[in-house]
Amino acid sequence: MSEYKFETLQLHVGQEQADPATDARAVPIYQTTSYVFRNSQHAADRFGLADAGNIYGRLTNSTQDVFEKRIAALEGGVAALATASGAAAITYTIQALAQAGDHIVAQKTIYGGSYNLLAHTLTQFGVNTTFVDAHDLAQVEAAIQPNTKVLFLETPSNPLGEVADIKALAALAHKHGAVLIVDNCFCTPAVQQPIKLGADISLASATKGIDGHGRAIGGIVCGSNALIEQVWNHVKTAGEIISPFNAWLLSSGLETLFVRLERECANAMALAQWLEQHPKVEKVYYGGLESHPQHELAKQQQRMFGVVVAFEVKGARKEAWHVVDSVQLFSRTGNLGDVKSTITHPYTTTHCRVSEEGKAAAGITEGLLRLSIGLENVADLQADLEQALAGI
Repeated sequence: MSEYKFETLQLHVGQEQADPATDARAVPIYQTTSYVFRNSQHAADRFGLADAGNIYGRLTNSTQDVFEKRIAALEGGVAALATASGAAAITYTIQALAQAGDHIVAQKTIYGGSYNLLAHTLTQFGVNTTFVDAHDLAQVEAAIQPNTKVLFLETPSNPLGEVADIKALAALAHKHGAVLIVDNCFCTPAVQQPIKLGADISLASATKGIDGHGRAIGGIVCGSNALIEQVWNHVKTAGEIISPFNAWLLSSGLETLFVRLERECANAMALAQWLEQHPKVEKVYYGGLESHPQHELAKQQQRMFGVVVAFEVKGARKEAWHVVDSVQLFSRTGNLGDVKSTITHPYTTTHCRVSEEGKAAAGITEGLLRLSIGLENVADLQADLEQALAGI
């Protein structure tokens, strides 16, 4: 179905025909732990991989298969793997590519959980990471060592929305024999397709924009057949596979992805422009603003500018917390990409376990707030923020 456009692919890939067992129009939920074999030879052929098909629920599931095929088509990759969470997608992808004695170069402005994985957890297994300014290509190249296996990016970054040049960094990684991984969580494939820009792997927390309704936890990894097989070997061993029900929910989320993102991104742009002029706001971080340092780059590699808007209030924690505690429409939660708008204070939530030095290097201040903009009427969201800001 490669000849079709994104909006068509998100609806039809993986279920080009009605369900063969039931003729169901919707993607069925195959809620089963295991599969029955016709006889001993059939079982032997399945386990021996002589006959393609389902063996056990920890390995494959037909509902999961639809979700993976859709993601692969939308990302522009060859193959995809669904995992139990976005954290699992990142952890087992890196585990598959970097072993004891290997080295990783990572963007310093990334999600706090990813930072802690690279800075603390993986060091226990002999994998070390150098954090760099991804906009300084000379610094990135200088950090690459003979044992560097992975260049890890998150673009746009969490929470400041910094945009890294995927094409340039892909060329740099490949020059030194490293794999470029891009965390595409903030954009989803509706906004950005890293593989088409040269990345080897695009991964994300599907819990965010792909689900879009705050219902299901899951992760995705997309790339070549060879890379996905490497990751799958680790995921199946650890048992970090997605559940059939969550795969079904996420497939359903994909069917409305583009139309949701169009509205949410338009709302985010309007609020970012309004916040930039607000007297109680020090600075706004949003790739759609001309004031954003990577605005032109964002225009080149993204179809839209995303749903996340970060801004610094004039003041520090006291003033930021007042805004968080005063809003009425924004949910106080760490999730993002939801149809309902959310707000969080990264310094004390998503990045609370990052060292003070790490937060300072990433630009995470006590006055910083992160918004994820949903489908509400933008005038209502603006009024809610106005009354919250008025009190500081």
